[in-house]
Formats: sequence, C-alpha cells, structure tokens
Amino acid sequence: MRGRKPRPLTVGRVDLSRLEEIARSLRLPWCQVRRARIVLARVAGERTSDIAQQVQCNAGTVWRTCLRYEQSGLPGLLARANRPGRPVLFSPLQRAKIVRLACLEPVAKGLHITHWSSSDLAREAVVEGIVPAISGRTVRRILQAVNLQPHRTRFWKTARLDAEFLERAIKILWCYSYAEHLARHGFWVVCADELPNFQILERQPIRRAIPGSIEQREFEYTRHGTINVLVFLVIHSGRMNALCIDTKDASHYVGALRFFRRQHRNLEGVYLIHDGDPSHTAGNTQDYLSNFRTWWHTCQTPAHASWLNQAELLLDTFELHYLKRGSWQDRAEFAGHINAAWPEYNRLYAHPFEWEWSIPKMRQWFAKHAG
Repeated sequence: MRGRKPRPLTVGRVDLSRLEEIARSLRLPWCQVRRARIVLARVAGERTSDIAQQVQCNAGTVWRTCLRYEQSGLPGLLARANRPGRPVLFSPLQRAKIVRLACLEPVAKGLHITHWSSSDLAREAVVEGIVPAISGRTVRRILQAVNLQPHRTRFWKTARLDAEFLERAIKILWCYSYAEHLARHGFWVVCADELPNFQILERQPIRRAIPGSIEQREFEYTRHGTINVLVFLVIHSGRMNALCIDTKDASHYVGALRFFRRQHRNLEGVYLIHDGDPSHTAGNTQDYLSNFRTWWHTCQTPAHASWLNQAELLLDTFELHYLKRGSWQDRAEFAGHINAAWPEYNRLYAHPFEWEWSIPKMRQWFAKHAG
C-alpha cells in the first residue's frame, strides 16, 4: 500500500504478554482493551489508518495512544486520563454525614417537622457544620446515589407470625400452586373479597382530554350513598365475577355464595380463599359452608395477612380501569355499570396473576422472621 511507513514501536516481553492478555479480556474497560489492541497492532507493523478502522476510532487516537505508551509505559497506558471539569466539592465523609443526617428523625435535631425535605437537610447540614454551603438539589443527588428517600412513606401491617399463620399460608399457597391441576379435575380455586362502602359520586361537568389539555374534573361532587362490591376471582384463568350488595354482612355473603354455586353446578367443588372478615366467619356463613363442605373447601388467610388473597390484586386492577374516573347519578346506574364492566374485564384484561410466593419460599421467610 502507498503511504508513509509507520514508526516502529518497541515493547518488552513482559509488557507484550500483558498487552495480549488485556486485548483478549471481556471484563476490563473497553478503553483499556482498545489501547492494548492499538499498541499490539502498531508493534505488528500495521498502518495507522488500518488500526483506526479495526478498533473503530480516528487516526489521532491511534497516534496519541502509541505516544502515551512511549512516554509512560504500560501503567500510563492503562491509567484513566485526568479530564478537565469542576472539582468535587464534597468529600466522601461529608456525603456520609449528610446521609446519616437524613436517616435521623427531625426531632433528634430539635425540629418539629415530621419528615425531611431536601431544603431542610441542606439548611441543617450547614447548621451542623458538615458543609459551609449546599443546595437542596445537591442534597437530592447525594441521597439519590444511595437510594434514600426520606420524603416518602408507605403503610404496612405486621402479621402475627405463629404456627397458625404458617399453616394457613401453606394451605393457600398449595391451592395457588396446583390451581391448573385442580381445574383439570373439576375443582376451581376461587378468591373472594369486597370493595366496602364505595362512594357513588357524581361529578359534572367532566371535560375530556383534547390536544394541548389534559382531562379536567369538577372538584365538587354529589354523593349518592355507598355500596359494596363483592368479587370472585378464578385463579387458573384470571377471570372474575362481581355483584353489588347493599350490606356487608353474612346474609348477603351467603346469598352470593349460593348464587355462585348455582352458576357452576357442573364443578366438582371449589377451594374458596377469603379473609377473616366478620361476614366470612359469622355463624350463618359457617353453617352454610359446613352444609356443603363436600363442594366448598374454605381457606382463610392468616390474621393481618390478607395480601395472600389474590382478589386484592384484582380489586386494584378493576378499580383502576372501571371505577377511578367514574361518575354515576344513582346507585342503580352504578350497579348497571358493574354488571357491564366485569364481563368486559374478562374479555380484555383477564389473565392469571404472576404469583412469586411458593411454599418453600414461605417456609424460608417464616423461619427468618418468626423469631
């Protein structure tokens, strides 16, 4: 090929073996791998343009890499370059102290606020002498780096971890694990739960979204009482059934169970999973279930562990799609909406929920937390 002959580059035997190892590496940073390949290619006598094409860089990068090795050797070739930019203003110790401050309750510093904001933390960090000055935005970046969010909170409920908890949980998880197998033999696993005292609200007007404007809803509303929505979730298919009941008591719950049984008389039986609501544990309910115990096989969730009931997942999804932005003029219109909504849900959204809990996982979790 025509062109200037490349200047020879001399590499020692020790450096050569190390460069070959780096050039084949799949774990080292790409910048180091590329530099090693450039030096090896130059030692092999290849031209600058050919090397640049092989490692996908420009000719100036090839020239600077070879010059860097000649001046600083292998350690300088692999070292990261000192790039220009703003120097770090806060040391790791200062950042750690800000994180520690964010983990404290504000009352520990004599403040009566309930939680920290980024501006509160910035002001307190200066008062404590951690830093001479800092902005709320910088505090947010420091906390974000360690995934700390003192401004957020969520509710939780401590379950009563005893032998009864483990027994009930394993029974429910067994039903979930074998739901498809049971369905093939004529037994369904069904979860039941209620949406209690749902407020029937009428909002007028509602301005739907148009280009350049989001949906607008009138803040004032007319309240048309409350109603209870009872849902049944078939685990193996993800399909549901819903009905409105006036009162959340045993008589209405038993009536709904009777209606469900009449609709599915062809089944061999149902494994019914529900929580310990008074309407589920009342004498009338227990009498009915015991009279048909060969068809109804009940599983009650442990105390304060209704999250084992997959019907709660269904209620969240159903409410998001069909109830969150609704407006109804009376109870009859709401009931009609429910009767039309749940068949549509089965057609458009129904699918088995992804359930990660298993019996071995529950045993491990229980052994870790029960003590």
